[in-house]
Amino acid sequence: MAGGRRLRVVLAVFAVTPMLPVLGAQEPKASGAASSAKQKVEKSVADSAPQTPAQIELLETSIRFESDGTSRKEVHARVRINTELGTRQFARLSFDYNRVFETVEVPLARITHASGGTADILPTAVSDQANPAVADASAYEDARRKTVRILGLQPTDALEYRVITVTKAPLAPDFYLFHTFAKDAIVTDEKFELDLPASRSVQLRLNPATPATKETESGQAPDARVVRRWEYRWASADGKTLDATKQGASAEPDVALTTFTSWNQLSARLAEKFTSTAEIAPEVITKSADLTTGLTVPEEKVQAIYDFVSLKIATLALPMEATGFRGRAPAEIISSGYATEQDKMRLFTALIRAAKLPAIVALAGAPENAAALLPRPTMFTHVLVWCGKDSAGSWLDPSVEVAPFRMVASNLRGKPAFLLLPEDQENTSLSRWLNVPVDLPFAASQRVDVDATLSADGKLAAKVHYALRGDNELLLRVAFRQTAKEKWKDLAQLLSISDGFRGKVSNVSASDPAVTREPFSLDYEISIPKFVDWSKKPVRIPALLPQVGLPDAPAKADLSAATSAIDLGTPLDVETRATLHLPAATTAHTPTGTSVERDYATFSSQYSTRGTVVTASRHVNFLLRTVPAARVTDYKAFMHAVQNDEAQDFVLERPDTDDATAKPGVKKISTSVKP
Repeated sequence: MAGGRRLRVVLAVFAVTPMLPVLGAQEPKASGAASSAKQKVEKSVADSAPQTPAQIELLETSIRFESDGTSRKEVHARVRINTELGTRQFARLSFDYNRVFETVEVPLARITHASGGTADILPTAVSDQANPAVADASAYEDARRKTVRILGLQPTDALEYRVITVTKAPLAPDFYLFHTFAKDAIVTDEKFELDLPASRSVQLRLNPATPATKETESGQAPDARVVRRWEYRWASADGKTLDATKQGASAEPDVALTTFTSWNQLSARLAEKFTSTAEIAPEVITKSADLTTGLTVPEEKVQAIYDFVSLKIATLALPMEATGFRGRAPAEIISSGYATEQDKMRLFTALIRAAKLPAIVALAGAPENAAALLPRPTMFTHVLVWCGKDSAGSWLDPSVEVAPFRMVASNLRGKPAFLLLPEDQENTSLSRWLNVPVDLPFAASQRVDVDATLSADGKLAAKVHYALRGDNELLLRVAFRQTAKEKWKDLAQLLSISDGFRGKVSNVSASDPAVTREPFSLDYEISIPKFVDWSKKPVRIPALLPQVGLPDAPAKADLSAATSAIDLGTPLDVETRATLHLPAATTAHTPTGTSVERDYATFSSQYSTRGTVVTASRHVNFLLRTVPAARVTDYKAFMHAVQNDEAQDFVLERPDTDDATAKPGVKKISTSVKP
């Protein structure tokens, strides 16, 4: 959840919510290759394991660009397999590419055994299939995945492979690239070579952490070349391990280059790809008219088109560059019923244009300082649509399928978005860089109601109801939308565990994730056979409420943290209420409620009992997004008050079991015998 706070009730959703993949540079991805091996084994390093599953002893990357934007990339890697986990990690090398403008060849894949023998991987071990993300979508069958099965790999073996990728730049003749060195112990020796035509004007930017450059020139005009080489070694000259945290680690790439002269030029080029200037097809005009029939208010028309594109056109999780920015015809998308995130934006803008309304495609997900970086599309992770003629327009994201109208995911809000505008755009006052609003289009809220019964044998049975609006609502909508109904029980089980209830979940039901104009609701029942042990005197139980997830205050030892504000995230109103029905003759003693008010958040709780019915409620309202660093002490006091309240227990008392279970009006006869 945003800022590390809010109810824990939805934390488990992160484990089951699919995430859209992100394509880093204009090159195929190697899921088993050195470029991602770092991610696969870094956890072992972080845990200070004595031996990593696999050690990349050598990683060589050479990229040559031609004047027309064509590139040839060659990767040579030598990997030492240390453990069984390492054999599983490198059992397959997978490379994503698009056969329309790319080719991938694996001329070498060889195992060298510790005994000295070698085994070359045969061509029969190489397969080429449709990318799993679009396996059932024939319109995107050119998106491929080449896989090499590494048979017979064992610990202590060395795996060596070479991969050659030839790419026609998606935005040829312009090209761009970024590269970051693996500044950790996973890669022992990394070499990077960049071969560029001297005739092309290239902007090259190096991170301060980038190793020294060795540059050479060769040939005569117009065939002159400029070659730059970098090398990064993990081990220092004295053999001591380098500290990666002191090697100038940065979010920016070590090497970045582009032939685009400005962001405006890139905007215009991408606008050609995303927004067709051709005449709108009759099928699209008819569909737009059908969707907006009877509507007169422009926003209502936009919402009707949004609902259709979001819910009726399935989103395929294919990275932006996987298609080379080549788009499908909107009429074809309507007919097929599916599209990539980018093609859904093309369809949406076409339908909007047919309704005589404005819409502009925008790229999002870039760093906050993106405008100051070299222009390249690879820093963006998502595509949005901006509807309007000035800064008062609305941001929309139909690719999420179940995002409520005008709702954008929290990781994109408050961040810069890059509008794709043609060079001859009429609205010259409109900037190509706009910030996505940080606020939601509606007030965020969470309501949790628990109706529980505690039996005389100590069993707890409860009905739990959730109603959510806001960021957590979107997470749940996506999770339930993409999960078969027969598996909804598993999602509810994860939610119950995150709430601290470890019983058996049953009878799960949820509102339709596609009905986005109302809060998302979820209901389930849970039973805990041995919730209490009545033989203990007295019995103490917590309030049957989810805990309030407050972000941690900086520790005293962390002096740097005290200089920054505490992030509370999106303002959110949270109410939780529990009703507990106790067995007959049970007495309950409730704790004292709490009330704490600040300008950034308020908290209150109430606990009461009436006969054998106990009620508990907590209400926390996050009013501001941040707590200033100067008020850390005050925030700690607020946090401690909430935590102390949550730590309070209910005390239950019952007479002896025989007394509690005796029939009314029947006097118990003592069977004790005096000595």
